[in-house]
Amino acid sequence: MRQDRARGTTQPPTGTRQMTTLFWDVDTQVDFMRATGKLYVPGSEEILPQLAALTAHAHAHTIRILATADDHVPGHRELSDTPDYSETFPPHCMRGTTGQQKIPETALRDPLLIDPSPRDRVALCREIAAHTGDVLLTKHWFDIFTNPNTLPILDTLAPDRVVMYGVALDVCDRYAVEGLLRHRPALELTLVTDATRAIDPTASAHLLADWQSRGVRLVTTEEIVNP
Repeated sequence: MRQDRARGTTQPPTGTRQMTTLFWDVDTQVDFMRATGKLYVPGSEEILPQLAALTAHAHAHTIRILATADDHVPGHRELSDTPDYSETFPPHCMRGTTGQQKIPETALRDPLLIDPSPRDRVALCREIAAHTGDVLLTKHWFDIFTNPNTLPILDTLAPDRVVMYGVALDVCDRYAVEGLLRHRPALELTLVTDATRAIDPTASAHLLADWQSRGVRLVTTEEIVNP
């Protein structure tokens, strides 16, 4: 079987289904990615070139991007004026603010916005199937799987591979990785290690080693865009 890694697909023998790749962009929002943001993830400005390269590669090779984004209003459970920086954090990515917006380096193409309001599964799947652009899933807590529409969308997109990047490695990336390992263990999950940063950098090595031992593939941006 011939692999075409540049396009994120595998060319199968005649009569078999082509492998599908989905890029998963975790929370690349101004408040996290810019040093002036409300909850800057240390070192995130250093990975802007990698994020731009991954986004450009996806769009140049017709790879769908599923992006996640915090969408907060006062009262959400992860927000606190006395945060512990584990389960609670200062107000960030507040709805309608500049800090909640995605950075230009990861701008989506014709994004379809899906918030956490429960949707009729059949109607949602039809909408996703008819949409040819990217998908933006918003959330009110760290875990994207608290958006009840996440799994139906995954079922409709039906990727064989997910390539993940974004921030923060030890919070929202962690919930996304663990959620995929739990809910969709048959997926081939790849994490782009030089396109993510952690709030607590000391946690990175342990998390990466654990995920790798459970089948997550660790790569660099160069390996994705110039295979």
